[in-house]
Amino acid sequence: MIQDKAIPSDIVDRIRVKAAECGFVACGIARADAAPRTAERLRQWLDEGRHGSMIWMEERSQQRGSPAGLWSEVRSVIALGMSYAPATDPLALAGVGDRGRISVYAQGGDYHDVVKKALKALGRWLAQESGCDLKVFVDTAPVMEKPLAEAAGLGWQGKHTNLVSRTHGSWLFLGAIYTTLDLTPDRAGRDTCGSCDACQRACPTDAFPAPYRLDARRCVSYLTIEHAGPIPHELREGIGNRIYGCDDCLAVCPWNKFAAAAAANRAFAARAELAAPRLADLIALDDAGFREVFRGSPIKRIGRNRMVRNALIAAGNSGDAALIGPVRAACSDPDPVVAEAATWALGRLSG
Repeated sequence: MIQDKAIPSDIVDRIRVKAAECGFVACGIARADAAPRTAERLRQWLDEGRHGSMIWMEERSQQRGSPAGLWSEVRSVIALGMSYAPATDPLALAGVGDRGRISVYAQGGDYHDVVKKALKALGRWLAQESGCDLKVFVDTAPVMEKPLAEAAGLGWQGKHTNLVSRTHGSWLFLGAIYTTLDLTPDRAGRDTCGSCDACQRACPTDAFPAPYRLDARRCVSYLTIEHAGPIPHELREGIGNRIYGCDDCLAVCPWNKFAAAAAANRAFAARAELAAPRLADLIALDDAGFREVFRGSPIKRIGRNRMVRNALIAAGNSGDAALIGPVRAACSDPDPVVAEAATWALGRLSG
């Protein structure tokens, strides 16, 4: 398109300043074609079936493979990161039998809402300043945010396949602005994982067939969030008391020693009822109770049945006889997946 006004020569510097004002702690620029191997790697991953039941990834793989596949007019990508660095140890609840563990990112406000609001504010400002066309994305469209963030210099994709920042560790929510502007790109991030394999060793279900490769079908985050049916029996013990997501591979990364909780957006601060929820309370939830507890949380999208299923798996792993009563009551749940998980857990608890 023809721009409506002259582009300021210092526009990239001004974008960084405005991004910080909007709450982003990381901002980088990449050319739209800066991650050429993304489509090839995605196709291989899909062909191997490692996406499990996430059919939506396969259906829009052409758009997901490159920014131009989603929007042909894009010339540059502005990659942005918002910190959710935790104030406490994400592994503190490991092995605490009567409590469930919720991934750090889901203990506070819904990141979709918070990050998208900030992206839209930055996008409106940029459109006014430059007259460009643009589109904003945060985990709601076929965008490969991590390769683009690496290309824009925000960090690198570590051996656990997530982005690692030298400044913010593993705790960044990523967003992207696609624009028709030709912006000066930043230097791509450089992999500095070295010989460290802490994330690989930390995985409780052996979801990494090799460094930089993830088999989602074995990942606790996939199993507790994306997977709707019964969780395979051979993976249940490894889930422990994790009821929504898993932070283990992120939490053990040595680069997190540089991440400061003070940099985190306050909207992501843990809510008391989500920091250490009681399994007995979760197992007893009905639909109305689930909606009330998880209002304003990204957890709400998985629904009551999946959360209760997860809590029952955690109860079965707890060894806590005090949970036998709530678990036995769930054996007659109208949802067959929940009832099966309860029967399994009851067998574990009662011997």
